[in-house]
Order: sequence, then structure tokens, then C-alpha cells
Amino acid sequence: MMRLPHSFSNIRGRETLARSQVLQRSWPFVLDLCIAAIGLACFYGVVRIAMFWAGRPEPGIVVSLSPRALPRYAFYSVVRIGLAYLLSLFFAISYGYIAAYNRRAEKVMIAILDILQSIPVLSFLPPVMLAMIALFPTRQLGVEMGAIVLIFTGSVWNMAFSFYSSLKSIPRELMEATSIYCFSRVQRLLQLELPYAAIGLIWNSIMSVAGAWFFLMVCEMFHLGSRDFRLPGLGSYLQTAADAGNGVAIAWGLAVMILIIVATDQLVWRPLIAWSDKFKFEQVESSSRVTSPILHLLTQSNALHSIRQHTIMPLTEGLYTRLADRRLAKLHRLTVVKPASGIRTLAVRVLALIIVAVAVLYAAFQAVVLLRPLPGAQYLHILQGALATFLRVNFSLLLASAWTIPVGVAIGSNPRLARIAQPLAQIAASVPAAALFPVLLLALVRIGGGMGIGSIALMLLGTQWYILFNVIAGAMAIPSDLKEVATLFRFNTVQRWKTVILPGIFPFLITGLVTASGGAWNASIIAEYFPIKGQILQTTGLGAIISEATGGGQFPVLLLATIVMALIVVTTNRLVWRPLYRLAETRYKLGA
Repeated sequence: MMRLPHSFSNIRGRETLARSQVLQRSWPFVLDLCIAAIGLACFYGVVRIAMFWAGRPEPGIVVSLSPRALPRYAFYSVVRIGLAYLLSLFFAISYGYIAAYNRRAEKVMIAILDILQSIPVLSFLPPVMLAMIALFPTRQLGVEMGAIVLIFTGSVWNMAFSFYSSLKSIPRELMEATSIYCFSRVQRLLQLELPYAAIGLIWNSIMSVAGAWFFLMVCEMFHLGSRDFRLPGLGSYLQTAADAGNGVAIAWGLAVMILIIVATDQLVWRPLIAWSDKFKFEQVESSSRVTSPILHLLTQSNALHSIRQHTIMPLTEGLYTRLADRRLAKLHRLTVVKPASGIRTLAVRVLALIIVAVAVLYAAFQAVVLLRPLPGAQYLHILQGALATFLRVNFSLLLASAWTIPVGVAIGSNPRLARIAQPLAQIAASVPAAALFPVLLLALVRIGGGMGIGSIALMLLGTQWYILFNVIAGAMAIPSDLKEVATLFRFNTVQRWKTVILPGIFPFLITGLVTASGGAWNASIIAEYFPIKGQILQTTGLGAIISEATGGGQFPVLLLATIVMALIVVTTNRLVWRPLYRLAETRYKLGA
């Protein structure tokens, strides 16, 4: 073989090195251009959506089943879900923070949260839509805000439960460290509480967005009495296609939805999961980490690095300094006792309590007036429906737990498996079950089943993912040093599950079960009352009663069914979920 001269090989080596240096310098510039293009596209999208929302409301919108309309419909739906998610994130952090640190309000707030997450979306429909339209009577914005708030009511509660549970399980030594270093509440939130809760919050965010896709058909195409509140979007497209029995249109709509879900996973969730992996509470770094090419590229962006270095960091440091000085000044003022200030604070609290009590009594009186015309047979019918739905909800929880716990632990413990299984789970959780329910129902009828079995199957399609995603988050949050100790002592499978896995995922599992229970009650509105091809398929249950009352504008029946559901949920919360939460906060809390 002929060898190249030594000088020539040196020249080739220098050329290769220079080419790689040029690529290293040019690639961040190309990435900056991509980020700028994304920013311009977002700005254009904001302008277009503002023009549409500022226009006059369009009564009786006709949803086109042409595939050409899908990009525009998908854009509208993505904007609604994105705004509903941002609203959910703000609410979850605020509500969970107050509930975790205010012992007086904690029991009431968690009970209210459990009630709200169990109330079906259709129960919120009349007050939400009428209120939004009253605020913006001459603009499309009113109906749009109504749809966004309805999506919010179907996806926010599991995020609030997750953040609350994470705050209650923060190790004591970390909280003591923030007190020693005089962290302000804002600094503690940004540097301890949000990072510690990041893993659970991100996975519950994935579930919330999947739940938003699940209820999108209800939120974009609904009726209140004789009024039609239909919006152009991917959900209304799928519902129209299902009503028409157009299998080709359903396939096109599901294909676009799956494409959006996969793109969201790769561009948003996967980078966030890889970023949050550094917040695991462990003393030994894991050898296997979650990776994301998008996150790796973003860390090489010169524009983002410059913004962080010259804008974000100086602002946060200045904010922390001012808050620390204000905290020290407040502690100095508290050394002087001011009885007048204490009396003033007590008077404000008493006044606020009186206002709340008057509002509650007035609402209770109006509810009694509204329920008075109902006959006794209606009460008995609602109680029978409540018992049937209660049994379906608990049976679906047992079936869901049987497979989601082992599968979730396997996915959360294996980053390679998570890269494959996570997008598939998101797609399965996000596809509206109502779009698949006609096929499922026909199959059950052929094998001898009916709406009784079909309603349980549909509840499973909508609620099992709450348990799965929380178990995945819990398995990912188990410290690597605990796993290494289990390996060092040669634990068998039973010992590993009993000593490491189940205690490690227990707080996340309880959150998943609570939110899955609420999701099952919520899904009953679709599972027990399903319109298809001009006829109504229904079975005995509260969901069917609520759906029928909403469609017929029977507000007394709707109110009574919602009250009965709330009473069942409160009782379950007091007897089951609160003791389990207390156990998670004490016995299964990480810490020295």
C-alpha cells in the first residue's frame, strides 16, 4: 500500500481540525437563527389568533371534514390547550403552595380540590360559558375563553395534587438549610421547592396535556339547551367525523393529533425530563441519565447563553438580595410587639370569615330553592346512579393499578425503555376515547357485552394514565444510592419491591390514585352516555344523569347530581385518601 508523505498527512490533519473548529463556531449561529425563526413564527401565531378572537362570534359554525382544514383546526386547538396548561400551572403552584404551608386551610383546600377534580367537565359548562359570554358578549373571545377554562377544569387538578404532595415530602434538612441561610419565600420556591417538585410536576403536566386532548371533543363541541357552542378545532373535527361515521376523516384527525403529540414530546417534554433529572434527591450520581438532543442543542445556543448571562442572572441576584434585605428588616420589626397591628389583623380575618359565611349561606339557600320542585323519585334515581358509578370507578382503579404499577416502574427505572415507551404512552393517553368508543362498543356488543362493560373500558382509557405517569415519575425519583444499596446487599425481587420500590413510589402512587379516581368520575359523563349516529347509548349512572341534564337544560337535576357526587368524593377523601397522604408524608418521606 502506498503511504502518503508525512508533511501531506499533517496538512490533512490541520485541515480537518480547522473544519471542525469552523463547524463548532457556525453551528451555534445556525441554532440562533432557528430560535429567532421560532420566535417570529410564535409572534405571527399570536397576531393571527388575536385577530380571530377579536372578531364577532360566529353562530352555528360549520366544521369542514376536508383534510385541508386540519392545519388551521390543529393550530386553534394547540393554542387553547397551551393557554389552558399555563393557567393550570399557575393555579397548581399557587394552590398547592398555600395548601401545603397553611395548616388551618389545608384540610378544607384539599377536600375542595378533591371535589373539583371529580366534578365532570359538563357540570362546569353552564356557569363557565354563561359567565364568559357575559364578559365578552360581542367578541369570539368569550366562547374561546369558555373553552379554555373548560379544558383547564379537566386537566389542572392532578398538577395541584402533585405539587402539594411534593412540598409535603421535602426532606427536613433541606428546609432547615433554607432557614439557616435566610432564604426568602420566593428564593426558597425557586431554588428548592420547584426543583424538588420538578419531576412529578413535569410528568403530571404531560398527563394534564394528554387529558386536555382527551376532553377536547367535549370542550370544542358542546350544547347548552338549544344553544350551540361549537368551535373550529381538532376536537370538533373528530366529533363531527364520529357523528357522521366518516372513518377516513377520523383517521386524518387522529394522524394529525398523533403528529402533534410526538412533536410536543420531542421538542418540549423530553428536554424538560432530561433537564429535571439533575434535581433528583440523591448522594450518588446515577450512571444512566435521561438525554435529549434538543436540550443539548439549546445549551450550545449563544443567544440563549447571552440572555441568561446578562439578563436572567443579574435580575435574579438583585431580586434575591432585595428580598433578603426585606426579610431581615421584617424580622427586626417583629422584635417590637405591636398589639394594635395584631388586633387589626384579627379584625380583617373575622370580616373575611363573615363575608365567606354569608356567601356560602346565600348559595345554599339558592340551591335549596332550585332543588325544591324535584320529586322524591328523582332523588332515588340519582342515588341509584351514584352507587352504580361508584362501583365502576373503584373497579376501574383496581384494573388500572394491576398493570400500570409494574409497567410504570419498568419505564421509570430504564431510560432506554422510557425513550420508546413515553411517546407511545402519551399518544395512547391523548387520543380521545370518544373517537375510538364506537369501534370498542361495537366489538363489545358482538362478544355479548354492552354499555355496562363499555363504560368501565372507557373509564380505563381515560384514567389509567394518571397512575402510570405518576408511577413513572416516582420510579425516576428514587435515589440511585438506594438502588445501589439494594444491589450491594443482593436483594431479590420481592425484597427490592418491598424495601425500595414501593416505599419510593408511594407518595407518587397516592397522587396518581387520587387523580385517577377523580378522572374516572369525570370520564363518567362520556362513558355512561354516548350519542352515536342519531341515537343515545346509555347505562345507569351519575355520568349519564349529568350528561342528559346538561343537554336538556335541567339545571335542578344537574345541581343535585353534582352535589351527590361531591358528597361521595368528600367521604372517600376523609376515609381513604387523607390517611394515605398522611402516611406518605411521615413514614415514606426521604430524609436523613
